[in-house]
Amino acid sequence: MDLVNLKQTGTGWEFATEADLEDFIWANLKQLLGLTPLKRQYFVNGQYCDILALRENKRLVVLELKNIEDRYIIQQLTRYYHALQEEKPFGDEVDYQKPIELLAITPNFHRDNFTDRIYNHLAIRFFEFSILADGISYFLELKDLDNQKFLKINVPYQQQNSNEDIPPPPRALINKLAKCEKSSEKEKEAVLKIRKKILTFDQRMQENVNGNVIEYGKGKNNICAEFNFSSPGSVYYGRPHLFLRLPDPEPYHKQKTMRMRILVNEDWHEFQGMINCRLAFKSQGGSFYQYPSFIDLIQTFMNDESVDDRVRLCYQSYEKIIKSKTNSLDLLVDIALETWFKRL
Repeated sequence: MDLVNLKQTGTGWEFATEADLEDFIWANLKQLLGLTPLKRQYFVNGQYCDILALRENKRLVVLELKNIEDRYIIQQLTRYYHALQEEKPFGDEVDYQKPIELLAITPNFHRDNFTDRIYNHLAIRFFEFSILADGISYFLELKDLDNQKFLKINVPYQQQNSNEDIPPPPRALINKLAKCEKSSEKEKEAVLKIRKKILTFDQRMQENVNGNVIEYGKGKNNICAEFNFSSPGSVYYGRPHLFLRLPDPEPYHKQKTMRMRILVNEDWHEFQGMINCRLAFKSQGGSFYQYPSFIDLIQTFMNDESVDDRVRLCYQSYEKIIKSKTNSLDLLVDIALETWFKRL
C-alpha cells in the first residue's frame, strides 16, 4: 500500500485516524491474521462492521478496530454478530453452519472489556497493537492476548522534515511575543513549538492574524487553537494565552466543543486547569466556568452508570490525558488537533 498516515504524540507513534488503521489492517489481513478480505464498512441491520473477512473454511470473521481504548467494544461486536446471523449476507462465500469469529483490535483494552468478555457467551479474541520506531523504520506489532504471541510487520511511512513545510512565524506573532514582559524565553519558545506542532499536523491547517489573536484552523468556522495577546491594562497583559477548541467536558450541554482558555505552568509543559469561555451565550454575559480539577470532572461522569453515548464519546476524546495520569499540555494539544480533524 502507499505510505501510511502516522503521527507522533507525546508518548510515541500512532495512526493519524481510525480510517488509517483500517486501511492498513485491510491491506495486510493475510499477513497479519491469515484472513481473506471480504468487505469493509459493511452496513447490516443498522450496524456498520469495520471489516468482514474469511478463513479458508469459509468461516466468517468480524473485526472491530479502535485507534484508542474503547470501553464498549464487546457490546459492538455482539450487535454485529446478531445482525449478521439474522441477515446472513454473502451466502455463497460464507458457511453459516460454522460459528462467526469475532476479533477486537485496539492499542489498549479497558478493564471492563475483560469483565464483559467473561460473561459474554460469544468467543471474542483480543489483539493489542502498537507502532514501533527505531529511527529509520516503523513497524506494527500485534499481540494476541489469548496466547501471548507477537507478530511484527513493516509500516510504510517516511518521516518528513516539517521545518521546511511551514512558513516562518508572522511578524505580528514575533512582535507580540517580544512585548510579553512577564514571559520567560522558555515560555516564548514553547509558544513557537506549539505553533509548529499545530501547523505540521495537517497541510490544510491555516494561520491567521486577527488583531491581538493568532488563529489556527480551516476557515472561520473550524478553528482549532489560538494565541491571544491581551491589550495593555488587562489583568492578562504581558503573557500569551492559549485557547483550544476541545470537546465539552460537561456532556449534557448542547454544543459538542467549546473554546477553552488553558491555564498553563510557567514552562508551558502542563496545564493547571481550564476556563470555559461561553462566547455563544451573550445573554449570560459570556460567563466563565472554571473547573478546579479537569480530570476529576471527566472521571465523575464516567463513574455514572447512567451515562449515554454523548458522555462516552467525551470520555474517549480525553482518554490520552486520563490514562497518562498527567496534565501534559502536549497531549491536550493532540486532543484539540484530533477534534479539529474530525470536523473537517
